[in-house]
Amino acid sequence: MSPSPQGGTAPGGFVPPVYPFDRLDELAAAARLVPGGMVDLSIGTPCDPPPRAVVEALAGSGSERGYPAATGSAGLRDAAVGYLSRRFGVAVERAQVAACVGTKELVAGIPHWLRLRSPERDTVLYPAISYPTYEMGAVLGRCRAVPVPEDADGGLDVAAISAPDAARALCLWVNSPSNPTGALSNLAAAAAWGRRHGVPVLSDECYVELSWDSAPQSILQHGPEGVLAVHSISKRSNCAGLRAGFYAGDGALVTYLAELRRHAGFMLPGPVQAAAAAALGDDEHAAAQKERYRRRMAVLCDALRRSGIEASMPAGSFYLWVPAPEPLRGASDHGSERVGGADSTQGGVGDGTDGGDWAFARLLAERAGVLVSPGAFYGPGGRGYVRIALVQPDESIELVARRLRDGALGEIAPGPAQHGGGVPSMPGVPSMPGVPSMPGVPEMPGVPSMPGVPEMPEMPAVPGHRPPDTASERGASGIV
Repeated sequence: MSPSPQGGTAPGGFVPPVYPFDRLDELAAAARLVPGGMVDLSIGTPCDPPPRAVVEALAGSGSERGYPAATGSAGLRDAAVGYLSRRFGVAVERAQVAACVGTKELVAGIPHWLRLRSPERDTVLYPAISYPTYEMGAVLGRCRAVPVPEDADGGLDVAAISAPDAARALCLWVNSPSNPTGALSNLAAAAAWGRRHGVPVLSDECYVELSWDSAPQSILQHGPEGVLAVHSISKRSNCAGLRAGFYAGDGALVTYLAELRRHAGFMLPGPVQAAAAAALGDDEHAAAQKERYRRRMAVLCDALRRSGIEASMPAGSFYLWVPAPEPLRGASDHGSERVGGADSTQGGVGDGTDGGDWAFARLLAERAGVLVSPGAFYGPGGRGYVRIALVQPDESIELVARRLRDGALGEIAPGPAQHGGGVPSMPGVPSMPGVPSMPGVPEMPGVPSMPGVPEMPEMPAVPGHRPPDTASERGASGIV
């Protein structure tokens, strides 16, 4: 981007797009008018307290005075090595791990850095329905952003990548479980494709602990050569505000990126490194948090189904990816564009129809008081869906569920009677504490536990915490 003498943007320079969540102001205002107020399920920002040991490590590291280790302290990298061994049976050396300042900055910056390493390549391959930062990283790095379609199960279809795109590829992103769909990808196939074509495969495993249909999977289980696994404590440990993550895998690639990032001053603060090490050293809190999300997702999924909405539990993540009701599909476009880079197939203005995702988001805001993300935020293939993040406390999720069960959506969606006499109850859905159980849903005492994992008492609320309430706050967070 070239600045003009007046400080603006020169003709032809890059103009940053509107941040997606800044476009929800109108829907948020409508949701606040619903009696009982708005429940914001638009952004995946955790609401539950982090583990006490993490907070204590943050406050007591004594590392505030000096500069932190840019690559990551020995304690943090050893904690990451131990975590990968315990959770995935993967053996890596400390030198194969490096810290990042949250994972979003790594996702956004890595195309630029890889192009410094391989200037003859210019293409970033990424899932067609995905977290927008994969594409934006390509745009910021002046690369081609080329989406890779889904396979029949919703995972990444590497067989669909053309030979010319493979020859130009700097990297291939895979996200499993997926944000926003929750689908799982074949990580073995992705790793093999990358090695066959000499393309680094970058596996964003931010939601790996929230795998519902199978044990958590990492691309590192298929060997470290030519791959990186990218991990965060934001979702696993309710520490999104600390901005702590790490990447691990191919030793040469980790070393290159770590050395380059040292020159640019990317350093995770010392106290945050101590807190991240504490988080990665404990698995019980992550298991307990997983059960909280399981409970919330099951309750809201059941309520949506009872309202005639096609909703189902995903294979992973804490999002419900919900199709718009048939009467709303084909609604007029509501600015469903998504930023695209040079040669991107994802850019440009919508084609006159948004598939109903904006109309469905408006319906949920105006009638149920819930703010959700239109699927167009995640690429053209997301039109016709909304993403619902189960990131509010139990009582807020139950408030939305009660509104839906009480008929908030009216007749826009076919009711249970039009689905053959009702929606079957979902086994294993517990009632919320202090809230009467739903007809047809078995009551279960307490929070269900994972086998072999002790129940954890609820942690006290973090003083001063509240979820972002305005679009300006949501946009400033940089979280999607």
